[in-house]
Amino acid sequence: MFSYLRDHILIGMAGLRLLSGMIEVTVAILMFYFGSVQKAVQLNAALALVGPTVLILVTSLGLIGLADRLEFWRMVVVMCGVGLILWGVRG
Repeated sequence: MFSYLRDHILIGMAGLRLLSGMIEVTVAILMFYFGSVQKAVQLNAALALVGPTVLILVTSLGLIGLADRLEFWRMVVVMCGVGLILWGVRG
């Protein structure tokens, strides 16, 4: 019963990563198109929102998929790890 749900979660995780990658490539192309360091910095700042959002969403989906196999405290450790990553890279 849960394998059906896991397949959907896996597709969701991979899909979010593909979407994130396409956004990154699109922004790189836009940087070349505009040809300005100022615009490139602005576009890069917008990407700063995409990365952490995708990280949180993909990790959340992964934890949902593993919820029946992981102990609660291990899920808390993973969530704390993600929180520490986000805290460590904040500007």
